[in-house]
Amino acid sequence: MCNLYSMTKSREAVVAFTRAMLDRTGNQPPLPAIFPDQLAPVARTGADGRREALNMRWGFPPPSGGRPVTNIRNLASSFWRAWMAPTQRCIVPATSFCEYTDTRPKVAHWFALSEERPLFAFAGLWRPWRGVRGKEDGEHLLFAFLTTEANELVAPIHAKAMPVVLTGADIDAWLEAPEAEARALARPFAPASLRVVARGPREDAG
Repeated sequence: MCNLYSMTKSREAVVAFTRAMLDRTGNQPPLPAIFPDQLAPVARTGADGRREALNMRWGFPPPSGGRPVTNIRNLASSFWRAWMAPTQRCIVPATSFCEYTDTRPKVAHWFALSEERPLFAFAGLWRPWRGVRGKEDGEHLLFAFLTTEANELVAPIHAKAMPVVLTGADIDAWLEAPEAEARALARPFAPASLRVVARGPREDAG
């Protein structure tokens, strides 16, 4: 389960990467450590059909109480099928993600596309929700992102799963394609295209 990632590029870089026509992120700083229930930039197709970048809070409300759901694995579940329409899909810009070993103490491993940590995206879903989140009672926009089987690079560190990583044309396909085509993107990322760029106890090494 991925419950920590980073997005260390500028707001301008995120807007350019997502090709958002509208930027609603405000004065968005780089985020070296993003944890569940925090605000982070995402991009989606807005109600007017234009792509927009905006901040949402990480974690869907759970179907039966408990902690917010940050990772989505079972797309066959009726809970997630309701949010698979293109209007509810989003991409989550990132520069690295963290997985921990099962050892004691746990060791953090940060994965990125290269040592320079260029932007990529997680395949995400979003929804509106009303309630208390982040000490704020009101209307919230929430996101979570998909996970899939761990590839050969991630599996020795975290065998259960890895995030669904998108680059290139797959980003547009996730946002725009019919549901069956979008579901096919929920697959392990090519291990040769990932690197371990940091390891150790620090949570903000990304």
